[in-house]
Amino acid sequence: MTASAPDTFPKLLLEHARLRPDRPANREKDYGIWQSWTWAEVAAEVEALAGGLSAMGFRRGDKLAIIGDNRPRLYWAIAATQALGGVPVPIYQDSIADEMAFVLDHAEVRFAVAEDQEQADKLLAIKERCPLLETVIFSDPRGMRHYDQLFLHGYASVQERGREFAHDDRGFFAREIAKGRGSDIAIILYTSGTTGRPKGVVLTFDNIISTGQNALVFEGLTNREEVLAYLPMAWIGEHIFSYAQAYCAGFCASCPESGATVMSDLRELGPSYFFAPPRIFENILTQVMIRMEDAGWVKRKLFHYFLGVAKRVGLPILDRQRVPFADRVLYWLGNGLVYGPLKNTLGLSRVRVAYTAGEAIGPDLFTFYRSLGINLKQLYGMTESSVFLCIQKDGEVKPDTVGRPIKDVEIRVAQDGEVLFKSPGAFQGYYRNSEATAETKQSDGWVHTGDSGFFDGDGQLKIIDRAKDVGRLERGSLFAPKYIENKLKFFAWIKEAIVFGDGRPFVAAFLNIDLEAVGDWAERRNLAYASYQELAAQTAVYDLLQGCVERVNRDLAAEPAVATSQIRRFLILHKELDADDGELTRTRKVRRRIIAARYQPLVDALYSDQPAGRIETEITFEDGRKGRLRAELGIRDVPTSLPMVEPVAFKKAS
Repeated sequence: MTASAPDTFPKLLLEHARLRPDRPANREKDYGIWQSWTWAEVAAEVEALAGGLSAMGFRRGDKLAIIGDNRPRLYWAIAATQALGGVPVPIYQDSIADEMAFVLDHAEVRFAVAEDQEQADKLLAIKERCPLLETVIFSDPRGMRHYDQLFLHGYASVQERGREFAHDDRGFFAREIAKGRGSDIAIILYTSGTTGRPKGVVLTFDNIISTGQNALVFEGLTNREEVLAYLPMAWIGEHIFSYAQAYCAGFCASCPESGATVMSDLRELGPSYFFAPPRIFENILTQVMIRMEDAGWVKRKLFHYFLGVAKRVGLPILDRQRVPFADRVLYWLGNGLVYGPLKNTLGLSRVRVAYTAGEAIGPDLFTFYRSLGINLKQLYGMTESSVFLCIQKDGEVKPDTVGRPIKDVEIRVAQDGEVLFKSPGAFQGYYRNSEATAETKQSDGWVHTGDSGFFDGDGQLKIIDRAKDVGRLERGSLFAPKYIENKLKFFAWIKEAIVFGDGRPFVAAFLNIDLEAVGDWAERRNLAYASYQELAAQTAVYDLLQGCVERVNRDLAAEPAVATSQIRRFLILHKELDADDGELTRTRKVRRRIIAARYQPLVDALYSDQPAGRIETEITFEDGRKGRLRAELGIRDVPTSLPMVEPVAFKKAS
């Protein structure tokens, strides 16, 4: 970054408003129609909001919480807060009261911007528990007419107040932005809390802008890109791709009408730059497979035949390697009949670069998308690194690596196998948690990732699993749970999988069915059911999933490092794992320790000779009420595949 380059996002906003005032900066689909705002219009909207906040007493260093779905107004709230020298604190929109109250109190939030009545009601319910929270601003006025609390204000009225403020002091906005420095705190993003309470990650403008720009240069991305902003605003991935890089490059970020319309809005928009965690790609594949099962036999035959062609030659064609002419012709034909229409249906026809990250993606799933001609790549990063550490280079993409370190990033692997990094994007610390900061960030700048990995022969980083999760079976062979779980989740029928094995004689698994996929499968076979629990317990469903497990075992048998980690027993859980029950994080990462403790009787049953296990669990309904659910779950024994190879010795990360 040069000395004269803008070093904060508000400064970048003013630069784009000057250089490309008429280029679209944001879009939002509302009532079926795409609304657009240019960079000049966004700058005016942000100025109005910043003026209104200042008139209401917002001061440099204050924290402002942002809660809601992806909306241009909420992104403008981030920019307005930063323009005034404040710190935005996005909160997951599906957070329950206790989770929201913790973040508001811990981050010392004074102001909050809520999307709509639902989010405003949450804030009202917990306001007494958050004494520092003084002002709540709601964006969508629907349903808010009869709310008479004095601390509640409409977004439009705050902006109107800001326009009056700006009229009286025309230079205020520019002066406040000029005070900002790259070393200032840009945002506090809370971790998902996989193992405990979330931690507030403090990132500066220098952290985010330096890594964001390096990644843009690496991929050759420009201000002409299009992205769909649809992931939770509180997640670092969404913040980087839809806000930080959009401001760095000057491209347009578009918001879907709602979570339910993401796929149709994606198809209409046709983004050129796309990011999704593995679970999104899993869900898309599930929808594809469901539709194929309902198609006529001719379409099914064509689909599966050309998928075979793509699996054989699609990857070398994408990587511009030499492929026999006959295979190229077949692939070209498949593109016209299958791959092209499929990509168009998914909204991925125009994608130049697609990333997946957040957790490991199954090699089979990864290969499926790349074989269709979609330039899907893995990147490696985390909130504490401002995302970008490693990116796969075009022509060097492997399904089991995350690429090489990008510019200015150093990575080393400790003796116990843990990956550490140095980067200009390395976080400043955990907010109000010096002990956790000292455990993660060393005084010499090296940061512990908590991941176990190694560099392969080509110098690419390979992540095995979370260091705390990687273990050994009873006889000493490697046990990498996420690796096995990703293989299971490649199947459309399996939504979630949790495997056990550390210190055990063999590997066993909990499975969650995908209700939509398995429900569609059951209806075509005239299998009656009235609930998730009834469907999951059916013998035919157990048979279906046993076939998936046996296929995974055959794959594992062919890999020396994990051949002894084949699954011997499994059961299908009677309920879906749920973030509201504390079993998943808000980014849908499995909380292993919580699940192992809550379902201990079922774990014990898997490692006994019992044919079934009994359990009683507490569940949370959508309205917040609690209930109890009792079940007796069948357990299946699964044959392992031969030949079994000698176990690979492994030193567990400490």
